[in-house]
Amino acid sequence: MAERKIRVLVAKPGLDGHDRGAKVIARALRDAGMEVIYTGLRHPEEDIPALKKVGVKDVFGPGTSTENIVKYVQENVKI
Repeated sequence: MAERKIRVLVAKPGLDGHDRGAKVIARALRDAGMEVIYTGLRHPEEDIPALKKVGVKDVFGPGTSTENIVKYVQENVKI
């Protein structure tokens, strides 16, 4: 049986048009062998509590290193 890939949702909170960081994170996770869904720009920070309520484990803001994000996902997602 084929092993399932970890699936990660990447969204860009905030109102500005700077999404380079989200794209860098998406690329780092893809390079680590994960499936990445990128929702694009302008998804406000007030969505975080609702996302966590429906099962999102964590949210990583600006300044979080790609290494820390990849490590967190690999250690906390069970497939």
